[in-house]
Amino acid sequence: MVAATGRFLIHSYNTSLGFWFLLYQTINKIFTRPFRVKEIIKQLHFVLNESAPIVAFCVCSAAAVTIVESSFHMKIVVKNDSLVPGFAALLILRELGVVVALLLVTSRVGAGIAAEVGTMKVTEQIDAFKMLGMDPVKYIVVPRFIACILGGAVLSLIANLICLYVAMLVSQIKLGYSAGLFLTSIRGFVEMQDLCFSCIKGAVFGGVIPLVSCYFGLRCQAGPEGVGRATTNSVVVSSVAIIGLDFLLSWVFTNFY
Repeated sequence: MVAATGRFLIHSYNTSLGFWFLLYQTINKIFTRPFRVKEIIKQLHFVLNESAPIVAFCVCSAAAVTIVESSFHMKIVVKNDSLVPGFAALLILRELGVVVALLLVTSRVGAGIAAEVGTMKVTEQIDAFKMLGMDPVKYIVVPRFIACILGGAVLSLIANLICLYVAMLVSQIKLGYSAGLFLTSIRGFVEMQDLCFSCIKGAVFGGVIPLVSCYFGLRCQAGPEGVGRATTNSVVVSSVAIIGLDFLLSWVFTNFY
């Protein structure tokens, strides 16, 4: 038991050091030439175009459930659901939209990046990069890092707007609120900075996904089993990191309200 705990702590420590070193290398190489604009655009297309439909569908369902459940429980507690639009909009902008969207991006984009980079590692393409004098971090990690930061911010904005629109529709159908009354009800609860902070969260969460995925992909063990393990680890660690960072950023942002 003690030996297993020690091995786990040592492994966690080494993993943490490796991740922070990869982050340092990535940030350092963002500002060095060549700037792979075409690769960044290609990765941005992968993040946005192929993830947006899934994000839109899932956040629509989340917004509808939020309105219905909030109304049901508020009627039980205070016998009135007039505050449902405001509370729902606050929850959507501060937590629901960005967290749901980026967790979906983690399972969609993060798994794809880890599998792609892991396959490159297993087939010795990473070694070929090094033999040709090309830095794998510069040519593999940096474009995905930039694309996921931009994509995370844009997807969080899209998710929030769709969530609010669906919440307004459900409020009209289920609660009888008109669009004008819904917007008037949320005015006292949310501000523009809520949307800005949500986009900041989306950018931070988006930056975590390629870093974690590339970290496990670059350290992938040989064989299909190694690629599968790297993909699984990347999704799990990215999801846990997003939840932890969400708590940290929410706590920091409370100082600005």
